[in-house]
Amino acid sequence: MQSTRIALLTLLAASAAAAPKRGDKPAWLGDDLPLPLTVKTPQDLAFKALAERQYLVFNLLANGKVAWDAGDYATAAARWESLLTLPGLDPEIDRVVRPLAVEARTKAGGQAALPPPPREETPAVKAEPKRPSTVTVNGNVSGGGAAGPGGAVVWLRRIDGPTPKPEPATGKTIVQRGKLFLPRVLPVPVGTQVTFRNEDDIAHDVFSLSKPNDFNTNLFKKGGSYQQTFEKPGAVQLLCNIHPTMLGYVVVVDTPWFGQADASGGFAIKGVPPGEYELTAWHEASSAETREKVSVGASGARLAVTVGGDRQSPSFVPDKYGKPRQPQLGY
Repeated sequence: MQSTRIALLTLLAASAAAAPKRGDKPAWLGDDLPLPLTVKTPQDLAFKALAERQYLVFNLLANGKVAWDAGDYATAAARWESLLTLPGLDPEIDRVVRPLAVEARTKAGGQAALPPPPREETPAVKAEPKRPSTVTVNGNVSGGGAAGPGGAVVWLRRIDGPTPKPEPATGKTIVQRGKLFLPRVLPVPVGTQVTFRNEDDIAHDVFSLSKPNDFNTNLFKKGGSYQQTFEKPGAVQLLCNIHPTMLGYVVVVDTPWFGQADASGGFAIKGVPPGEYELTAWHEASSAETREKVSVGASGARLAVTVGGDRQSPSFVPDKYGKPRQPQLGY
């Protein structure tokens, strides 16, 4: 619409410069489009139709103004009233011409019968795309041998679409207290930094031989800590080179949808979009992960998951070099 106004003003300015003295009929206000247009293509036809409409708007607008200036209010009113009936007229033209048309008709001794002014269109608000609704997947883990199902880690990966990369968790800590890793099992998304903090009166270290997340720390006393970032998915066994009875796990998952079973085996995974998934369950007493396909509906899902309990105790607890412990170590 702004371009239409600019075009009309440009035509008016150019034509006014060539206008004769007042009282003479301007030569530039003929009924025919002064520019001959050849039509050979559909684009030519569209251009010609646009030019003819713009010229009609200009002709009625300018004819009315010339008649007004000459005191011919009846002609001015007729031209402007015709202009205001054009469909799709620029609202700015309507705003300027409408009061002039009413005044011209009044001066001509009549009452203007004009169509109602165009309604201003409210800009359409672009609706934001709906995010897929999410649900909770509940379930119960059984098995785990003598240890029971508690501590099992359960996660979901989509098989009917991409699984988004999870955001690293914050504030994850494992403390060393009473010669134990607490919690014994900690599930985290990839990229998470875990703090290991010693709360015992004796020194500890932490190491893991679980590749590709293997790492090794020096001894640190009570109040000391160490941070380790886990970049790859997988179960990471935690050991202390001084105390062979200390054992723990960090289970690193590459999905935002995971949970951990409580002592009775119950778990919940929140924020899951409905769809088709592969479920994986890990338990420290099982020699293999449990995998199965599951469907998550609009109301969620209730799952029963069984984990093994067949993992045998190792023949020896390795030191940080992967070798049997020396008998003098440990206190």
